[in-house]
Amino acid sequence: MIRKATSLVALLAFILTILTSLILYIAPQGRVAYWSDWTLWGLDKTQWGNLHVNLGTLFLAALALHAYYNWKAVTAYLSRAHKLVIVTPASVTALAIVLIVGLGTLAMLPPFSTFLAGSDYFKERAANLYGEPPYGHAELSPLASLAPKIGLTPQAVVTGLKKAGYDAAAPDATLLSLSRRYGVSPQKLYQAFAPETGQELPELPPPGTGNRSLSDLCKTYGLDTARIVAGLKERGIAATPDATIRAIAEKNGQGPLEVYAAIRQAAVATRP
Repeated sequence: MIRKATSLVALLAFILTILTSLILYIAPQGRVAYWSDWTLWGLDKTQWGNLHVNLGTLFLAALALHAYYNWKAVTAYLSRAHKLVIVTPASVTALAIVLIVGLGTLAMLPPFSTFLAGSDYFKERAANLYGEPPYGHAELSPLASLAPKIGLTPQAVVTGLKKAGYDAAAPDATLLSLSRRYGVSPQKLYQAFAPETGQELPELPPPGTGNRSLSDLCKTYGLDTARIVAGLKERGIAATPDATIRAIAEKNGQGPLEVYAAIRQAAVATRP
């Protein structure tokens, strides 16, 4: 009875762990998921992550118990002529597969790097679809702290929210607390007071700029993305609209600040 139940628990936990792994593989980055209030089948990213951890732990526990109940079979794989032999063709093959996957992943060699790049593709696509916060986990900052980081005063932020009908807005409130109160995403609240599109690029990049895609940055500041890409190319920087500022910097062997400075230069050069 216990042996059968253990095997079935291991099987079910294994299937569900695969499911949660696939969902987290394609889920947006945390900063995007929490900003846009992303959910799948009614569960947010934190809930999917919690399920993944606990189901994975259950699978490992059931697997350990399964190995205990089938220890004779396990030792048989490592036996020759009724003697325990650690080094066998099967054990060497198993070790080789694990080492190839582990070392190949650390060295970022195909197909392991390709698999990881697939997850990056889904996350970048989600960032473009849902939009990036002005900086990482901006929804957790009190409005009084968030305002100067986006070039506004706390009073302007509070006033903008109250005009939009969010009367509970106060300097010490966070977008997260307000979003839960009113049942909307932090992103929607932000749109009630966000700086107008078309403002000039600030001299220093706002917090979180490195995680924003080039197209998203251009959209915020009313820039023509194609012209900026061309302007960067003239300055020896290869870029694509969907790549983040940090990714562009890494690809071109530069720092994010250098790339941002080049974007500002290109913006000035392409200004009508």
